Amino acid sequence: MFRNLIRPRFARGLATSAAPKDTRIKRFQVYRWNPDTPEVQPKMQTYEVDLNDCGPMVLDAILKIKNEQDPTLTFRRSCREGICGSCAMNIGGRNTLACLCKIDQDNTKDLKIYPLPHMFVVRDLVPDLTHFYKQYKSIQPYLQRDTAPVDGRENLQSIEDRAKLDGLYECILCACCSTACPSYWWNQQQYLGPAVLMQAYRWLIDSRDEATKFRKEMLQNSMSLYRCHTIMNCSKTCPKGLNPGKAIAEIKKQLAFD
Repeated sequence: MFRNLIRPRFARGLATSAAPKDTRIKRFQVYRWNPDTPEVQPKMQTYEVDLNDCGPMVLDAILKIKNEQDPTLTFRRSCREGICGSCAMNIGGRNTLACLCKIDQDNTKDLKIYPLPHMFVVRDLVPDLTHFYKQYKSIQPYLQRDTAPVDGRENLQSIEDRAKLDGLYECILCACCSTACPSYWWNQQQYLGPAVLMQAYRWLIDSRDEATKFRKEMLQNSMSLYRCHTIMNCSKTCPKGLNPGKAIAEIKKQLAFD
């Protein structure tokens, strides 16, 4: 009787033992540059990651590389939910967010990761966005009014007017669109770029704002707006699925009929 009680337990233990998993090694080629050693040219450094022991997104792989292989690897990241825009970089030839970009499961192909193109690099995968944010500041992205609300408390807006802002306010200023735009590459010092212009349009059509004339005057020159040649890289690469190209076209239409 004692033997009969032991045998099922022993057999069940064998049945539940996990079989070892095969490794799936993926090679990542990552752009490296250190400002502390300016005499050393930028290079692509290769890392190998087992996809069976890694999350599904490119950011998971980069974090795994930093935590387990190379703590000197530098990049930005924060929310890991596609909200903050910190982890914007060029992955596999396309500007996107590392936290939203799935790893290509084809182990025969290396995945190349660069910082956002045509920007000064702070270090490794960190671009210098100082000028980009100065441009955003220049459009004065906040509500401007000369009159106080009727009830003295809140600037009300109809449901229809509020709906006009959909597809605009969701921009997270990751700069993926602007750094994918050839016109922005060539005229970055004067052309505002898709991301900033889409936010300019967002404030132009806000029914609560009373600075419409002033906002249009800021854009009424040959460089700030009209360097856009509708290449549409901006709309193609936006990780949030927005359409900066359409917003820019709407601004041009408004200025043309003024």
